[in-house]
Amino acid sequence: MITVNETDIARFCIEYATAHGADAARVSLNKSVMDGYTLLNGELDKVTHSADRSIYLYLYVDGRYGTFSTNRLEKDELESFIMKAIEMVRMLGEDECRCLPDPERTEKNAKTGRELDLYDESYENNNAQTRLEKAKSISIFSKTKGCDSYSLISEECEYSESVDNNYVVDSQGFEGRHTETMYYCFAEITIKAADGNKYSGFWWEAAQKEQDLDCSKCAVKALGKAAGQIGQKKRRSGNYKMVVENNVASRLLSPIVSALNASAIQQKVSFLEDSLDKKVFPEGMTLMDLARTPGKSGSRLFDTEGVATKDCAIIKNGAVRQYFVNTYLSKKMGIAPTVEDLSRPVLMPYIQGEDLSAEEKEVSLQTVLHKCANGILVTGFNGGNCNPSTGDFSFGIEGFAFSKGKITHPVREMLITGNIVDLWNNLLAAGNDYRPSARWQIGTLAFQNVSFSA
Repeated sequence: MITVNETDIARFCIEYATAHGADAARVSLNKSVMDGYTLLNGELDKVTHSADRSIYLYLYVDGRYGTFSTNRLEKDELESFIMKAIEMVRMLGEDECRCLPDPERTEKNAKTGRELDLYDESYENNNAQTRLEKAKSISIFSKTKGCDSYSLISEECEYSESVDNNYVVDSQGFEGRHTETMYYCFAEITIKAADGNKYSGFWWEAAQKEQDLDCSKCAVKALGKAAGQIGQKKRRSGNYKMVVENNVASRLLSPIVSALNASAIQQKVSFLEDSLDKKVFPEGMTLMDLARTPGKSGSRLFDTEGVATKDCAIIKNGAVRQYFVNTYLSKKMGIAPTVEDLSRPVLMPYIQGEDLSAEEKEVSLQTVLHKCANGILVTGFNGGNCNPSTGDFSFGIEGFAFSKGKITHPVREMLITGNIVDLWNNLLAAGNDYRPSARWQIGTLAFQNVSFSA
């Protein structure tokens, strides 16, 4: 944990910098520990222990700005480090838009770092043996003999625990802490099919609290992913309905989030420039940032500037409601500041032609497959990109064909192309089958009229 002595050192950096030429300063002290255990074919293969402690200085000197970092926290060394940093900042060009955020916008209640219930007290009681036992509980290599359609070649399993601490203080009086634990398990399995082809599948689970992490089915799901690829068939090119599994659905939302960042807009590399308060997406699309939800991955009370987060709509009923604008870009572009980026995106559930507001209806993968009847289910993306200026995309995919709401066979060597705005305007459904462990809460998605190339 970050000690009282370390927080005193962070404050000392602020006091020393402002006393020796800095007009303003911010310091971010980061400290983390991670313990990991990796098994290969059921046997311990690697043990990892990593600890990191670093301090970042953000200095504002004579209308100039610079950032510096070190992991040396002795005061006599920091004095020399800060003086040299200030000298270097003075060599840079002036930029009148660089300043700390308005103190009224900063978070006032991040005193302990545990306000959002992201820290698991039981972390302090774990040891090497308990972590090794967790790692062993993932493996199914010695219990699985394969079957007529495939044989097991290899299995890699990993279990890790980590704790991250962050303390931020600035010369205007802001002081904030954030602390969280993370428990993680992973499995990747490679099999050999009866026809000689090899297939791999992986799965992961994560949780903020140890009691919420179930490692027992991780390798089983990885094996299912690998075995599900056996019998792949080519599919003709054409326009199909596309259902996207919740594990990979964020790939189609991330270009939109990137385009809403003020840095992309200011540099003219955003396909959502001049879209604020305009209806760009379909009526049923609502994207929330639920940044302050207790106990959920991605939640935080403040961003790296210390600006307080808030639960708000980013896109509401298809209209863009917010850009991500830090203090610098706000002054540079002459627009109101918000927060620097997205914390915990949640895409609200939607089914075309149905009213979901009146009741809590489950919108799952099976619900969406039944709604779409026929098409292609995407379970993974293999490379590709989206042009940030135009929104034109091309992604390789893997997955399954489905008919009458039921999966029929795996498909191979297919590509989807189009424009990301056009794609989302063909939205048929958005599920609420979110993965609890994921920071991006995006459920199963469905789109119509998607161009597939074989």
